[in-house]
Amino acid sequence: MKIFLSIIFLLLLLNCSFDNKTGIWKNNNQIDVSKKDRFEDFERLYTTEKSFDSIIKPENNLKISVNPIRSNLKWLDEHYQDSNNLDNFSYKNLNQLIFKSKKLSRHQVDNKLFFEGNHAIIADNKGNIVVYAVDKKEIVFKYNFYKKKMRKTKKNLNIVIENNIIFIGDNFGYLYALNYITGKLLWAKNYKIPFRSNLKILNNIIVLSDINNSLHFINKLNGKKLSSIPTEETILKNSFFNSLALIKNSIFYLNTYGSLYSINNNRQINWFLNLKESLDEDSSNLFFSNPIVLYKDKLIVSSDPYLYILNSDTGSTISKIAITSMFKPIISGKNIFLITKDNLLVCLNLNTGSVIYSVEVNQEIANYLKTKKKFIDIKSIALINSNLFLFLNNSFLVQFSLEGKVENIEKLPAKLGSLPIFIDDSIIYLNNRNKLIIIN
Repeated sequence: MKIFLSIIFLLLLLNCSFDNKTGIWKNNNQIDVSKKDRFEDFERLYTTEKSFDSIIKPENNLKISVNPIRSNLKWLDEHYQDSNNLDNFSYKNLNQLIFKSKKLSRHQVDNKLFFEGNHAIIADNKGNIVVYAVDKKEIVFKYNFYKKKMRKTKKNLNIVIENNIIFIGDNFGYLYALNYITGKLLWAKNYKIPFRSNLKILNNIIVLSDINNSLHFINKLNGKKLSSIPTEETILKNSFFNSLALIKNSIFYLNTYGSLYSINNNRQINWFLNLKESLDEDSSNLFFSNPIVLYKDKLIVSSDPYLYILNSDTGSTISKIAITSMFKPIISGKNIFLITKDNLLVCLNLNTGSVIYSVEVNQEIANYLKTKKKFIDIKSIALINSNLFLFLNNSFLVQFSLEGKVENIEKLPAKLGSLPIFIDDSIIYLNNRNKLIIIN
């Protein structure tokens, strides 16, 4: 009996030891509370339909096809491209640290990273724009637009880049353009109302919206306002920013009230609809959504509590699914990939909205490690080398096959600070000390 008990104890000890050595798990009280509460900071919108939380195992012979792997060389938009969708990026997958810069800023840096022509571009909360040349291993341009009396106020800078010019809209109502090669401020305008959206460029026009949900069209050459479209206002603001996307010379705009607009390149409204479950003017009935995503003739809106698949030409609803995505979904081939707030990895059929599979990430990781299930904290998801890469806040990287099976788990060679971007077969991000990291 003693020998039997000793063996059991030894097995438990080894199991716990391996579990601790991986370092992938996080305790309940360590999960990012701000992210967990993203969908809980407003009243549920009078829906009695239960959000999807089922586990649906993939079929044994399931084969998922996605778009071809693409090698990318630039990242000029915070959402990567006009459509806000991500590609199937190429990556050498050696997990080797090949570059680490010096510290790029001593202040808190925005989660977004940009890249153009061998230059990494960041912004911090003091309003500094920093351009770092990877080939020269030095900061080649640093600029702060703000006067000393404004330096202590936190800046929220929304950025888009085109041909060495950085266009910035901020939370004070300023919009300005910098040429980081010549080091010159090209123009600056004060519109006297804070901007609250990402920026898009349509031909020679910058499109963005303000805190009151008015959509503005600005001449990118001189900053002159061409026109505006007022839309519904909301009194209280949550963490959702107005979302813009472009495709086929059309602008798609989702405001914080839950109204979605399609606008042509003549700045005329094609169609609009409201996705808010209640039109009650009560300010507690806030609307939340991830950034909208365009894919061919479809528009995907992942709000809480529904995910909508819409016809982008007409605005008609193709599918409406009671499922809440923690992040902007990825659309590739005939599939939508997303992570729910319950850490379910879900694959949907783009054409029908039906669930192809739904697997619990925590459990799949536990099965792979042959240990008991605990909790992980996911930072982002990407489609890389025709696999789904889950980046965790503790700098682990979990690779799932397209069919929902864990293929590999490893720790990144440097801690993950910003959201990663994918350039020239490499993964690029800032670490927790604001140093630029390149791995391949």
